Amino acid sequence: MLRVDKSGYYGDYGGRFVPETLMPALMELETAFNKCWKDRKFRAELDSLLRDYSGRPTPLYHAQNLSSRWGAQVFLKREDLNHTGAHKINNTLGQALLAKYLGKKRIIAETGAGQHGTATAAACALMGLRCVVYMGKIDAERQHPNLLRMRMLGAEVIEIDQGTGTLKEATTAAIQDWVTNVRNTHYIIGSTVGPHPFPEIVRKFQSVIGRETKKQIKNQAGRLPDYIVACVGGGSNSIGIFDAFLKDTDVHLIGVESAGEGLSSGKHAATLKKGSPGVLHGSLSYLLQDRDGQILLTETVSAGLDYPGVGPVHSFLKDQQRVKYNTVTDREAVAAFGELCRFEGIIPALESSFALAHARKISRKANRKTIVIVNLSGRGDKDLESISHYEKNRR
Repeated sequence: MLRVDKSGYYGDYGGRFVPETLMPALMELETAFNKCWKDRKFRAELDSLLRDYSGRPTPLYHAQNLSSRWGAQVFLKREDLNHTGAHKINNTLGQALLAKYLGKKRIIAETGAGQHGTATAAACALMGLRCVVYMGKIDAERQHPNLLRMRMLGAEVIEIDQGTGTLKEATTAAIQDWVTNVRNTHYIIGSTVGPHPFPEIVRKFQSVIGRETKKQIKNQAGRLPDYIVACVGGGSNSIGIFDAFLKDTDVHLIGVESAGEGLSSGKHAATLKKGSPGVLHGSLSYLLQDRDGQILLTETVSAGLDYPGVGPVHSFLKDQQRVKYNTVTDREAVAAFGELCRFEGIIPALESSFALAHARKISRKANRKTIVIVNLSGRGDKDLESISHYEKNRR
């Protein structure tokens, strides 16, 4: 159902829209990844790191208090319990190993909420690689704890104050660096975006989430879930959990974007709901753009969802109607954030709170036997200042 062709396309989406100087590096990376993914030694080393360094498998937790309040049986895939606090480490460990295989000793990365940057910095510290992380100035301010973590882990963090000062500008700066330093540098892209083969590499490294979830829900409930819900920014945590269930058509897969202050306000980050196909950061996918193809500004309380594009994988799945994409407002996400804190003692990432808010809507219309799994993609200590600022401004 989900296959990439030789040119790097999922149906109509994907490809390599990059300067010629990057083409040899992309082809080298594709060859190395295909070889490593099939190599037992490489996979065994990665599995060992995921288990002993990151803490996998992460639990599938039956949130009984939420289940009682909401109506359905709510399960949380606890990616927040990974080392560094999110699902991002699944990908950064894999790509750092790839970089060592390629002989690249310098790593660059982009980050929005800071979770990917932190996970990249940790993987580089572990493997003795030099690390440079690009982060928008606005994101650096609202995600200050992760900025400190990255620097403590030895990363050089470069703040970008151009444009909106968020993830789009950080990604652009990282690509510019890569073009200049491609011979000795590997770019660890944090989501299922960018030129081929990055969307496929990230999808496969994150697919461990879905494989674990499938085994766990069968063991705990004796059957597959009715719904799986995950937030969508670039799309890595969502395709990570969806991937193992794509052929199970009785399982409803739902991706949740940020509607910000509301879709009609224009202040949102709902790329799949309100966007159209175009090229950004090396691939063809859905974008928020005007009639002239100029990228529109995004606005959301969640730094990790504050991106005007989405990966080609999700663009394809939208057109195939295998995954349904919905939106949740900032206000609804913050309310769901508070509910999980108060009734389960778990502080979720703001990104994950968008998925929680939609799971709440589903559960309220379901019966007691309905099983809803939410991918809790990260923990929310990084978001406490953002939540406080948001609530203060709404008074």
